[in-house]
Amino acid sequence: MNSKPGQNLLGSLRVAIIGVGLIGGSLAKALRQSGSVARVVGYARRKSVAERALQLGVVDEYSTDLTTVVAGADLVVIATPVLSTRSILEHIKPALAAHTIVTDVGSAKGVVVEACEQVFGRVPAKFVLGHPIAGSERSGVEAADAGLFNEHKVILTPLADSDAHAVAVVTDMWRAVGAEVLEMDVAHHDQVLASTSHLPHLLAYSLVDTLAHQDANQDIFRYAAGGFRDFTRIASSDPTMWHDIMLANHTAVLASLDQFQADLGRLREALEQKDSQQLMGVFSRAKAARDHFIKRLDSSSYMNAEVTGEVTFEAMGGGPLAGQLRVPGDKSISHRSIMLGAIAEGITEIEGFLEGEDSLATLQAFRDMGVVIEGPQDGRVLVHGVGLHGLQAPVDSVYLGNSGTSMRLLAGLLSAQSFAVELTGDDSLSGRPMERVAKPLRSMGAQIESRDGKPPLGLAGGSALTGIEYELPVASAQIKSSILLAGLYAQGETCVIEDAPTRDHTERMLRGFSYPVTSTEISSVQRRICLSGGGVLKATQIDVPADISSAAFFMVAASITPGSDIVLEHVGVNPTRIGVINILRAMGGDLTLVNEREAGGEPVADIRVRYAPLKGIDIPVDQVPLAIDEFPVLFVAAACAEGVTRLTDAAELRVKESDRIQVMADGLITLGVTAQPTDDGIVIQQSTIGEGSVASHGDHRIAMAFAVASLRATGPIEISDCANVATSFPNFIGLAAKVGLTINIKQQ
Repeated sequence: MNSKPGQNLLGSLRVAIIGVGLIGGSLAKALRQSGSVARVVGYARRKSVAERALQLGVVDEYSTDLTTVVAGADLVVIATPVLSTRSILEHIKPALAAHTIVTDVGSAKGVVVEACEQVFGRVPAKFVLGHPIAGSERSGVEAADAGLFNEHKVILTPLADSDAHAVAVVTDMWRAVGAEVLEMDVAHHDQVLASTSHLPHLLAYSLVDTLAHQDANQDIFRYAAGGFRDFTRIASSDPTMWHDIMLANHTAVLASLDQFQADLGRLREALEQKDSQQLMGVFSRAKAARDHFIKRLDSSSYMNAEVTGEVTFEAMGGGPLAGQLRVPGDKSISHRSIMLGAIAEGITEIEGFLEGEDSLATLQAFRDMGVVIEGPQDGRVLVHGVGLHGLQAPVDSVYLGNSGTSMRLLAGLLSAQSFAVELTGDDSLSGRPMERVAKPLRSMGAQIESRDGKPPLGLAGGSALTGIEYELPVASAQIKSSILLAGLYAQGETCVIEDAPTRDHTERMLRGFSYPVTSTEISSVQRRICLSGGGVLKATQIDVPADISSAAFFMVAASITPGSDIVLEHVGVNPTRIGVINILRAMGGDLTLVNEREAGGEPVADIRVRYAPLKGIDIPVDQVPLAIDEFPVLFVAAACAEGVTRLTDAAELRVKESDRIQVMADGLITLGVTAQPTDDGIVIQQSTIGEGSVASHGDHRIAMAFAVASLRATGPIEISDCANVATSFPNFIGLAAKVGLTINIKQQ
């Protein structure tokens, strides 16, 4: 049984449980086994049931008289069918002491509120409405299971005047039996449960009843496969309990049933007309939605990541790195392939798609807006484009996890849609600046609201955009891309002027989708990128190259570890992304590009990296925007390079997933490296890297950079808060092990 903080509130309590069936009996048994309360008294109408509860160790004592059970109780739990709540309350009202806390387990809360109001005139302050999301098709005291609630959710619906101590006691009771306690309001609870629990039970009962009346009913049940058994299992649940639940929550259940019937009618029509795309859309969206929402509610990733939860890496270093490997697909290109494929005409085929958290967030966003997307399956995705104006309003806010790229680019693409939409993200993304994108979009006519310049972003529907010429205040491919994507919908020409080269994946890919984009040198340092709105994107094939940002960790790892010789395969070497190669070469690194070729409009190559002694340099300013994501691991290279390395003009690093200048400096200093952060960069002196513990602050690139540092450390490096490594680099640990870097996982 899980031990949770705060259980001291329960230690001396006498708990009365009215109803010792599956839920009440399981709670009683779990409380007794946990030893978290003083005594558990059970009530059952039939003496035989009460005696059986005692024999099975479910309760300490019992009574078949409600008044006797409640008298002297500190906490009363009503665990009977929900429509009996009013009658129960009428019987126990005279016996309740002033200090007695009451709670229930009903699956519908509105009817419990009504029962309280009818009996007491209002919901008593010490009545805490609750509902455990746990159960079984079995029923009765024989089904009582002390582990029923372990790692399951319990929803409490306290009211504005609920007694805080009473809520705390009920919360601790559920935590004592291993449950996770959540809170929501009564109306929302009943609406949510109508869709997620009550409607499925209604459908299961109906389906089994329908099939039982068919002539071939014996064969139907005899040859039923696992899917049928899994779905209809809940039709074996207690009919009395579910009869009460349906009637108690009938308004919300009817609303859910009406919506389901309407959608089922459309599905029937698609089947009748053999509408392949409509069927595929429903099936693919359903699969993705189930995976997406289950993981989102569990606060885990979209993907089957290596690790979830609180994760610490113990990087143990290793010997010389050797071998060949292909790192995952480029995240920037994966994002854009989904976005442009969704608004193109026809089906876009994508190979090498990065199945990482951020790019999957983009994929899910377009599914939420009605785009049929098949996959990903081993990096292969089919996007059924809906055209420039075919996106549909999502039913809820569009959740983008930790992906700043998704939010900034979508802000542009969605700023001229006919519907309003809100873009949200996790806590990290919600603290990142978005005004740099919102400002130029507003000048085009977009209506964008933010929270002090940070997410969530609210985009009003129906904005008429006009093309602008905008000079980037900072070198940023995300700002440039957001403006160009908005320009697809704008009247006239949209131009972006950049003073330093930034990633040009958007321009390249737009041309790949047959959309005209011009790029013109207007001075020795400036370039103008332009497009006109109102065109058409045509579906294409995209082969996503391996991500150079991910390859960079192994470039540095091999460069700093004597005897290393590795080959990184099919790496994207777009000229706007090769800053890490240029900087390592300037430091004396031995990196050779072989088998150079083009894939899907992007230059790729295999990169051979061999160990070579590095020397400190002043990093050229013109290389900073070409390596902005790779600097955390380049700081590790600098710590191993003879002399001093200086970085300037890189203030952008302070507004990434973390303040990468300060966080890296803090970690390096902890490990004994001489590092001095500045406003826009850092100065690093060659130093011996020691062992120790550093914090990644949830930044995947920080975590992986310090893992690489362990190759030259005097001992292990412990790195906290590493779960987000899966965000940009699935299987980093596995690939690291393949070439000789050992990383152990400590997971809570």
